[in-house]
Amino acid sequence: MTLLRPTRRDILKMSAAAPLLGMAAPVLADIGGPAGAQSGHFRFTLGEARLTVVSDGYFTAPVSGVGVNADPAEVRAFMEAHFLLENDRVMNHTNHLIIELGDAKVLVDVGSGKRIYEDTAGNLLANMEAAGFAQEDITHVVLTHAHPDHVWGTRDDFDDVVFPDAQYVTGRFEHDWWMKPGRVDEVPEAMQQLVVGAVNSLTPIQPQLTMAEDGHEVVPGITMMATHGHTLGHMSLHIESAGEQLLVLADSSRRAYLNFAHPEWVGSVDMDPEETVTSRRRTLDMAATDRIAVLGYHFPFPGVGHVVTEGSAYRFIPALWRWE
Repeated sequence: MTLLRPTRRDILKMSAAAPLLGMAAPVLADIGGPAGAQSGHFRFTLGEARLTVVSDGYFTAPVSGVGVNADPAEVRAFMEAHFLLENDRVMNHTNHLIIELGDAKVLVDVGSGKRIYEDTAGNLLANMEAAGFAQEDITHVVLTHAHPDHVWGTRDDFDDVVFPDAQYVTGRFEHDWWMKPGRVDEVPEAMQQLVVGAVNSLTPIQPQLTMAEDGHEVVPGITMMATHGHTLGHMSLHIESAGEQLLVLADSSRRAYLNFAHPEWVGSVDMDPEETVTSRRRTLDMAATDRIAVLGYHFPFPGVGHVVTEGSAYRFIPALWRWE
């Protein structure tokens, strides 16, 4: 299998297109966390499962890509009122989940590696090590969709598969859409490098890859859910252990406050806006009705919380930190 290798000129073209896709170069905030070493992981339990949120870091994106089907002034006012906007940019944390259930250790998504965001992202492996996980510990890797910040980390700097002993799982439709021969020539120029990156990331894991449909059971207690829209084959996860449940939203809801208060607003990176809203409402309704906890990939770290309904909209309530 041949990897497509973008030239330096290709990479620069991709960077120029990044604002449209929410993948722009990061800007450092004036206010940071505590000085010195900071934790890149957060542990909690769900029934008999031990869950660890591991950060890959963060990136920022222009506010122009948020709520593109709404009045820009209204979007800006919401973001400013909720302290979510700085220098016309919004923060995207990247929260990965490791699920320890029975003999399985399941990692959700692999991050971007060091292929896009320089030093602000690509920290998954270092933070996994700090949390006590070696690469060979991971038995399964679930890829929710093939955007750069979720799959470009399948390979290291030498193009070797990062989790060589793991079984990879991704949605069949998602895989087939990105991997279709000639797809790169069918998409707008701004998306061509995304297709090249997806092909480069999915090709090396083919011998380890399982194609999943809606309802696929990764291991007992972990089920994949079709939440199409953000990408055409986007998948989320439902986890259940000893009667307790968690929905791993991935990018079906990307913004903890805006997507809840305005579930009808979509971003420039949502490939099917109508289906994005349908999937979002379905998962948030499910979480609110059945009182299921949720984890958002781009929510403020660690991204774990609950959903309540407010009229035709929703509200995100961060989970309480407990000291054992």
